[in-house]
Amino acid sequence: MGRQPFGLASPAAWLRRRGHDVFSIDMSRQRFPFETVAEAGLIAFHLPMHTATRLAVPLIQKICDARPDAHICCYGLYAPMNEAYLRSQGVRTILGGEFEQSLADVADGLEAPSVSLARLRFIPPDRSQLPALGSYATLQARGVRKRVGYTEASRGCKHLCRHCPVVPVYNGAFRIVQRDVVMADIRQQVAAGAEHITFGDPDFFNGPGHAVAIVSALHDEFPRLTYDVTIKIEHLLKHRDRLACLRATGCLFVVSAVESLDDEVLRRLDKGHTRAGFYEAVSLMRNAGLTLSPTFIAFTPWTTWR
Repeated sequence: MGRQPFGLASPAAWLRRRGHDVFSIDMSRQRFPFETVAEAGLIAFHLPMHTATRLAVPLIQKICDARPDAHICCYGLYAPMNEAYLRSQGVRTILGGEFEQSLADVADGLEAPSVSLARLRFIPPDRSQLPALGSYATLQARGVRKRVGYTEASRGCKHLCRHCPVVPVYNGAFRIVQRDVVMADIRQQVAAGAEHITFGDPDFFNGPGHAVAIVSALHDEFPRLTYDVTIKIEHLLKHRDRLACLRATGCLFVVSAVESLDDEVLRRLDKGHTRAGFYEAVSLMRNAGLTLSPTFIAFTPWTTWR
């Protein structure tokens, strides 16, 4: 939400390469064109998070009412986790994990696994039908408003935090998007007006060598372009020697799923860090000249009055 979606642009490129006519719609910014449903051979919903799933279900119901024979597919992290419910709503195909190849196969009339962790050779996303970057959230920092692009350099995660929606699908697996594809995607967004890039990787330092190579290339080609990433507290501590590189290449802030400052809750969530580790990471980030943007779970089964 708030970013031009890689999860629509990437499969659109794969489908067009196979010769399919593709119509992409971002329901966070556009109205669903029901008039196109009558002609669609395949209708696919990207469900990367819970909100997208909730938004999709009423549309799926309307489509099934209008076209009971429609081939509806749901893909993304929340599709396999909600498979039984989605199928009860009329969804025929469920795809999770590395979905581009599978979605293209389904469009070709072939069988595809419900979850694929295949190592794909990606192609640059096709963003031609998506709303302009100016339709999405902007970054406001130091009195300056910047137009924001979005890309992904990796998927999955090597860790098994118990609260995370990545884990049920990837189960510790980690897959990269090749550097040339990431850079091609950044180039097209800069050409479209992007002044800042959000990397949507679940954890940018799952593969620190891959990550540093990408941001170094980004800075060499676009020295005024800034960016933000998401990194675990555990990785900020482990790879503290890489923080200076992030700052030098244009990183403005790092999002980190801290989730709690209670060591018992952190243990139960298997977060891989402690309260003390969080404070150490804050100090490291400040010394590196980076802003840490922590996120927290507002309530857990172990929340107490004190």
